[in-house]
Order: sequence, then structure tokens, then C-alpha cells
Amino acid sequence: MATTVADAGFSPTPSVERRAGVSIGAAPQVPKSASVVGVPVAARGATPEALGMARRRLGTVGFDAMVGSTLALPSGDGPIHVGVGIGEASELDVAGLRNAAAAFARAAHPHARLAFLLDGVGTLAPDEAAQAVVEGVLLARYRYDVLRRQPKRSDVTRLTLVVDAEHKRGAASGAQRGRAFAAATQLARDLANTPHSHLTASSLAEAATSLAADRGLDIEVFDKDALVEMGCGGLLGVNQGSAEPPRMIKLTYTPSGEPTGRLALVGKGIMYDSGGIALKPGDEVHAQMKNDMSGAAAILAAMTELADLGCTNVVTGYLMCTDNMPSGTAMALGDVITMRGGTTVEVINTDAEGRLVMADALVLATEEPTDAIVDIATLTGACMRALGTQVAGVIGNDQDLVEQIRAAADATDEPVWQLPLEQRYRKELDSTVADLKNLGGANAGAITAALFLAEFVGDVPWAHIDIAGTAQSGGDAGWHTAGCSGFGARLLAELAVHFTAP
Repeated sequence: MATTVADAGFSPTPSVERRAGVSIGAAPQVPKSASVVGVPVAARGATPEALGMARRRLGTVGFDAMVGSTLALPSGDGPIHVGVGIGEASELDVAGLRNAAAAFARAAHPHARLAFLLDGVGTLAPDEAAQAVVEGVLLARYRYDVLRRQPKRSDVTRLTLVVDAEHKRGAASGAQRGRAFAAATQLARDLANTPHSHLTASSLAEAATSLAADRGLDIEVFDKDALVEMGCGGLLGVNQGSAEPPRMIKLTYTPSGEPTGRLALVGKGIMYDSGGIALKPGDEVHAQMKNDMSGAAAILAAMTELADLGCTNVVTGYLMCTDNMPSGTAMALGDVITMRGGTTVEVINTDAEGRLVMADALVLATEEPTDAIVDIATLTGACMRALGTQVAGVIGNDQDLVEQIRAAADATDEPVWQLPLEQRYRKELDSTVADLKNLGGANAGAITAALFLAEFVGDVPWAHIDIAGTAQSGGDAGWHTAGCSGFGARLLAELAVHFTAP
């Protein structure tokens, strides 16, 4: 049986503890405690006085001031100044500044007390600029190292945004918003990066219970007996082969005032996906299957920040958690299971398990008052092959809801691309012995998976986000770091805060 969090002697959420040790604020001057100062440099025009170097001189050392370029300049006994390229100032957007700040954070390694000059960042408002810088710095410095005997991380303990006094209030507000968004992604990364040997469905429920108590969320945890009583045959069926019991975690965020809307979120929480009886090959992708609970992690992480972000909507999250393992008790190909609500499903492939566990939750979400449902999952290799590893797929039955997701994706630089909910492929899910099959034909796998999920939402506005490709980062790039990406946590937080009923 897998080692539990308690047995391992460490928390699966180290970023939560580290957050308390980070001071973030805005000031009109560089504090004396700062050991490194970031100085934005545009590709054209005069160079900032703080850098103390003319543009022609910068060119001789290979600094072109494009986004991602940096140049460290020691200054006697004072702080190191780092020129941070921002490209064409008139074209700089939030995503570009976030990436520039990430480059600064890496150039400033291993220093912990940083400052960043917000003057000269193009036409961005102080709050937008501050949020982007905080996100870029904190996310670029993230490292998952709790299992290392000698940790390699270099945490930021203080980040000061230097801004004119008239813009200090706006910058401080944006900085705190950036801190909340960064914290959500860091927490999602923590959970997804934690190996299966250290994070089971039960221990995730324990972690969620602790987080909910700290962040003002209501929580209900449903064990195997409760799931049997509720008729959640999808989650129970996938769990049949595992030595670890399943858990459904239901989280509810309720705003302090009158709610403006109600949003339900459903997350795939496969703690480890072996493929079940349809065993995956022993390749690199199989080794990454601890991240198959990234959807559930993104929802949990996003919901912990809703209060700090001032969300006015009621948000309910359903995390469907289990292993998918092969054993003498595992589901076999051709088995028929009965989902919540009574729909019968012929299991054509036990490695198409994510849609089975989420179908139960989708039905449960429709049984309560809600304006819309959004699910998120590392669902199909087909989506990854279609869109690669930097763009997620989005499919839905309501275009207004899809557009809200696309807007949230643009705001957070967690890009999505809409795929069609093409009914021409629906007949591929017809079964000769049950209401549905859990797998369509060899092609259009991302679409047929969404068509399967659509069967369980009725007429409720619904959208599905497939993060199979984006859940893993191959290396450091921009604000991304190697390992599990935490993709979706910031997107969902942004969506929840700005959600309006379709």
C-alpha cells in the first residue's frame, strides 16, 4: 500500500507554508534591504537612468532588450541592477511583462530580497503591471524539492514594486492579486508533482480538509460506502482494481454578500493512471501519470484563493479521486457499469477512465442549483496531439460560457483553443449492450470524449477543458518551470471571479 502523507513526514503543500514567509508590497523607493533591482529596458529610446549605461554600450555586451533578455550589472556596495528586456514598449502586454519578470527572477537567483521598477513598462496600468510582475517572479522561482535531501530552491522572501506615490495604491492592489494567482498555481504544482507513493485519494482529502478550514471553504468528503449509496458507479468502477479507497471531495465557496451567480467545477482526480487492465506502455508518459489528478488540483487550488480575490459567485467543486490500477478485481474490457443517474456504460477501454469518474460528478452538479458547469481534466492524448503541450482544448454546449473561458485564458496566459462538439461523431459512442460506450473510434478522440461527458449534463450550460498536453512542462520557459505546470488554477480563478450566468 502506498505511503501516506503522515507516514512520509512532510506536507504535500509546501508552497502554502512558504507563502507566509513572503513579503510583497509597493514603495516609492528601492528599499535598503533589496539586494537585486530589476530595471525594465525597452528596445528603443533612452535607457533608464537607474541602469547607468547607454544603449550603444548595452549592444556591445549582447543585450538586445527583447522580452526574456537580462543583463546583471554589479554596482559597488549597492544592490545589483538587472536590465530586463521588455521589447517594444508600445506593444508590451501583461503576458510579455509576466515573462520579463520571470526572466528577472532567474537572473536574480539566488537572491531573496528583490525590487522591480514599474516605471517604463509601456502603457500598462500600475495594477496590471504589478500583478504581472508578482506572478512572473514567484512562479519562475517555484521548485518542487520536498523529497530532496539537499533542496535546490531559492525562495523570494521580499518583493518590492517601486512606483510613483500616486500609483502606489493601485500597484499594491495588483501585487496582492498577483500573489493570490501565483499561490493558486504553486499549490496546484505542489499537488500534481507529489508522487503517487506520497499522495493518495485519502491523503488528498486530508490536505483539502486542512486547506478548506484555513481558507473558509465548506467541505464534504465521501468515502466508498457513501459513493455506493449515491450510485457513483463510474468512480467505484475505476477504483475496483486499487488497494487505495476512492474519495469524492466536494468543496463550496460562498461569498459574504448576496451571490451574483453559481458555478460548478468538476475535476478529474486520478492519483495515478496505470491504464488499468489496458495497461499503458512503460514510457516517459506513463512515468508522468502522477499528474493525472491535475484537474482536481487546479480546482482545489483556485478555490483556496477566491475569498482573497473577492469572488461574488457561489462556486462548488467536485474532485473525483482514485487510482486506476490493474489487479484481479479491476474492471475488465467489456464490463458494464451504472453511473449516477442510471445511465449504463460499456467499458471498451479501462484507460478511458477519466470520463467515467467525472460523469458521476456532472450528474451530481446538475442535481443542485447551478448556472453552469465547467470540467477540467488531463483527458485525451488526442487533444495533446492536436494542440501540443502549450494549448488546452475547450469544448462546450454553450458558446457564452466558452467565451468566458477563452477570456479567462487570455487574461492568465493559459491558452485554450475551441474544438467543436460535433454531433456527427455521437453514434461512435453507441453500445450494443448498454446506453453508451466509454470510447469512440480511432479518430477525433478529444471530441468523442467531450460528447460522452455531454450526455451527463442535460440542458445545463457546460464546458470541458482538456489539459492533457498542458499539465506538464518540459523545462523552464517564461513563468513556467520544469515538471507539473499547475495549468488551469489561475484560469479557473479568473473565470470564477468574473463569471456571469450564460
